[in-house]
Amino acid sequence: MKKTLLGAVLFAASVTTAIAADFTMRLSHQLPPTHHIAQTLDRFAEDVARETNNRVEVQIFGAEQAFAAGQNHAAVARGQIEAAVVTNFQWGGTIPEMNVITLPYFMTDLDKLKAFPGSEAAQLLEAKLLERGVRNIAWLYTTRSSIFTSNGKPLITTDDFRGMKIRGLSRLVDEGLIAVGAAPATMPGSEVYQALQTGVIDAGLTDVSAGYSRRFYEVQQYGTVTPFFAVYFHLFVTPAWWDGLPPDVRDAIARAAAKAEQDVIAVTEETAAAAVGQLREKGMTIHVQSEEETAAWKAAMQPPVLEAFGKLGADAAKLIELIEKL
Repeated sequence: MKKTLLGAVLFAASVTTAIAADFTMRLSHQLPPTHHIAQTLDRFAEDVARETNNRVEVQIFGAEQAFAAGQNHAAVARGQIEAAVVTNFQWGGTIPEMNVITLPYFMTDLDKLKAFPGSEAAQLLEAKLLERGVRNIAWLYTTRSSIFTSNGKPLITTDDFRGMKIRGLSRLVDEGLIAVGAAPATMPGSEVYQALQTGVIDAGLTDVSAGYSRRFYEVQQYGTVTPFFAVYFHLFVTPAWWDGLPPDVRDAIARAAAKAEQDVIAVTEETAAAAVGQLREKGMTIHVQSEEETAAWKAAMQPPVLEAFGKLGADAAKLIELIEKL
């Protein structure tokens, strides 16, 4: 019944949109409307309308209205919806090389993050995405500032992780959490609040701005801010739909996507900086790591993840090399 209702909603939306536009781009994502990437996508929709002279209307289904976070890839690959946005690490074991962005303390330099879209490293990953049935059209830089949240005690030293059930990211990245004695449970960001609220996990891990937009302050007392990982939400489309668009329309959407890639950099940096104060205002006790503390966490968490990543094969080794040169 849920699938039937969903199909009816998407069909009705596409019919309504088609009356006003030549082409419809239905876009699914998991984010709440207050998240800065959700707001970036709203602006992308406006830019597409302007760039195409209203020939394309982007209709956004946020907060998992259309598909759950883990369903977006299949939905786009099958043509059930034209586009979706997910995090790079949500590809997990499907394209494990996508985790290169999220390796602990590896790609958190802002200059590298600015240089990544369009780079040889990005193109290598885009080729792998195309092999999996989706065409990537934008990399939306989301964070280089992470927050580990907890109750009872703050997570200050690596010893504080021992025995903690914590939100994980992927089997690969979780090797770093396991190395300090934590028990990670991989889940998308949309499920973390409830898992914390119900005690399924003891500690949260997310980017600092999402910690605020997803209201972690309601269920967690402490937060430690650290440059643990970088994350991109990336926008991909159904290849057949994309290839069927007139060239000028494709070019117009690509311009809007490129604009979103650039505009989101400043927005992400500003949002992260503001989130620390906002979380404190909501009553969370926030600890921002010193350089010495960051170095200690990196020394404990990064080596096992890099070792596991290196075992993925030649493309993994090439990605490490390419990103180090950015």
